[in-house]
Amino acid sequence: MARRQESVAISADGDAWFLLNASPEIREQIESFPPLWPRQARHSSIAGIVLTNGDLDHCLGLLSLRESQPIAIYATSAVRIGFTEGNVLYRTLERFDGQVTWRILSLGVSRVLGRDDSSLSITAFAVPGKRPIHLEGRGPPTDDDNVGLLIRDRTTNRTMAYVPAAATWTAALDRMLAEVDVVFFDGTFWSSAELLTAGVGAKRAEDMAHLPIGGPAGSLFQLRRLTAARRILIHINNTNPLLRDDSPERAEATGAGIEIAFDGMEVVL
Repeated sequence: MARRQESVAISADGDAWFLLNASPEIREQIESFPPLWPRQARHSSIAGIVLTNGDLDHCLGLLSLRESQPIAIYATSAVRIGFTEGNVLYRTLERFDGQVTWRILSLGVSRVLGRDDSSLSITAFAVPGKRPIHLEGRGPPTDDDNVGLLIRDRTTNRTMAYVPAAATWTAALDRMLAEVDVVFFDGTFWSSAELLTAGVGAKRAEDMAHLPIGGPAGSLFQLRRLTAARRILIHINNTNPLLRDDSPERAEATGAGIEIAFDGMEVVL
């Protein structure tokens, strides 16, 4: 089953919304979700955008938001620098003073999303990954290059973890995901050699900094151990057999209580 590229919208009140990553398909995604529609001239329900890394499928949609609406972007310093420095297209987001406000995420430090009285807080934590292809060789990798997000509603104390790209499963991931209510996790590839087997690429999943789902060391084994009420695979590549409802891989995942993200999916905490 086809999917649009990965992006999630979250809100505590149904009024102010925050996007987790901004895919190249952001226009279609906004059009498909009425709560994100403008309610009057020059209005936007999008209060901010959070970037987990600088991959183009996570940040290219920012350039589609280049009109006259101010934008608040939450990202680590490495992601901000990678997107802004030497990028002439970024000037389309600087049409007037204050069009873009960058709010820097420091690893392990919780900060409020939006206004000071917002009930949503966010904490970025390092996840093994790699620099975007367009930045490879332009500096050493850092822990800021790829992060997961711990999102908390401070009113209900409900939590959600968002990890759309992970090269390996670490003890730090175990700690961050141990007691959350919902987990969105990297579902890019089912197997290490998926691209080679399909004849569409020469790299293994690990070469692209994605932990395969299947196999004894895959993420499915790890996700089974979590106590989260909902464990959801997202960022699924078009070669992944999980996209076929009748595949044995889909049966194995759903049999383990793991959900597969789909366009329009809604999760209430």
